[in-house]
Amino acid sequence: MKYNPTYALILFFIISGVLYVLFRPAKGWFWIIKNNFKSNEKIVTEDILKQLYHFENSGNKVDTKTLLQVLDFNNNQIIEVVKKMTINDLIYFESDVLKLTNAGRDYALRIVRIHRLWERYLADKTGFSKEEWHDRAEMMEHKLNHDETNTLAAHLGNPKFDPHGDPIPTKTGKVAEVHGVELPLLPVNSIGRITHIEDEPEIIYKQILAENIHMGSLIRVVENNATRIVFLSEGEEFRLAPIVAANLTVAPIEKEIIIEDNIARLSSLKEDETAIITGISKESRGESRRRLLDLGFVKGATIKIDLINPLGEPNAYLIKGTSIALRKDQAAKILIKKD
Repeated sequence: MKYNPTYALILFFIISGVLYVLFRPAKGWFWIIKNNFKSNEKIVTEDILKQLYHFENSGNKVDTKTLLQVLDFNNNQIIEVVKKMTINDLIYFESDVLKLTNAGRDYALRIVRIHRLWERYLADKTGFSKEEWHDRAEMMEHKLNHDETNTLAAHLGNPKFDPHGDPIPTKTGKVAEVHGVELPLLPVNSIGRITHIEDEPEIIYKQILAENIHMGSLIRVVENNATRIVFLSEGEEFRLAPIVAANLTVAPIEKEIIIEDNIARLSSLKEDETAIITGISKESRGESRRRLLDLGFVKGATIKIDLINPLGEPNAYLIKGTSIALRKDQAAKILIKKD
């Protein structure tokens, strides 16, 4: 074939263009794919560390098979990352059991710290529902660096616990103790306060959310057997299967305490009833809590229903001469004593 300089020049520019698209600095497809692989490898590494931390803290052992079951990544990718983590002295094998090295545990604590701080931020500073906290924190735990994490902690006032009652590791890795025992371990007539609500596994956590059980609430156990746990709290009766109740940690109260029968949630107030506000549940946080206080929902204030919404909610409540509309979930966080 006769050499055609025009054809050769066109071919040269085409090849050059393709190579530029593939390999141009930072934005070339090759670098994008490579950086995404590195990013995914970082996420897999950090998720493995976090899972091992939770397993070890709960006294459970985990092998590679278990890890493949609990992590939502390609099995081959997990196995490759585990090999690299052993080389980098983040984890080690004791027989078939995977364990964290000291360096691995320190790294895991940093990830757990970010996750729980971010959940606290979402609870205190945003309007996101509690159903969204965990997944949003899962994304952010891989993005914040050390300095950004400390800035977030300072912004939140260096809290010791996340909104579920899980301890937030300090920047030096210290972890506060959660006081209490699993609810099924409490005998009938025990009185205690809910100090922790476990948010995993998700299916059980969603059952707890559906029951509208609140952190910090006082409870009295009235039935405890192999099929159900029944307790009273804030004027309502709750019935849980033991496997669900085990996700609630309750700190027993040894001294005599009276849970008054007429203490209830504002959401239970009837049209012809009047009540006195006794407080706001710890479940109400940050801006939402401050807004309720600013609107007059303070201890000692008299309240009654001003208008019932025929569609169910919100209802209007009369407080200090002002009619204020609240959704049912908002009213459930205000505690009252009925006249």
